[in-house]
Amino acid sequence: MSAPDSAALPFPLAAGETLLRSGGANMQRGAETAGGKLYLTSERLVFIAHSFNVRSGPSEVPLAIIAEVGTAWTKLFGVLPLLPNSLAVTLRDGTVHSFVVTGRGAWIVEITRAREGGAPAR
Repeated sequence: MSAPDSAALPFPLAAGETLLRSGGANMQRGAETAGGKLYLTSERLVFIAHSFNVRSGPSEVPLAIIAEVGTAWTKLFGVLPLLPNSLAVTLRDGTVHSFVVTGRGAWIVEITRAREGGAPAR
């Protein structure tokens, strides 16, 4: 897989930062599940919600503060487990960000590799 095109990103990349992966995603934000797009760069994860969501602002997580990346359950209203199809990003402070993405396993591999400073999978 080649790296996605960074020319049309809805956010600027820092000097030396590269786009590694992007794709449609849903982010669990409390009781709201926001649809949008998830981006993995060499420095951070960025979720950009669609403008029609209640909270449409971006969510950004520097890779340096991620403690763990793994699988999780999608939860109805943020509480009731529905399906084991989510990606869980746990920060050093214990905060967990949950995303439903296509190719969850590949996301986990690429986020882990980016956190370790490795090259993206091809």
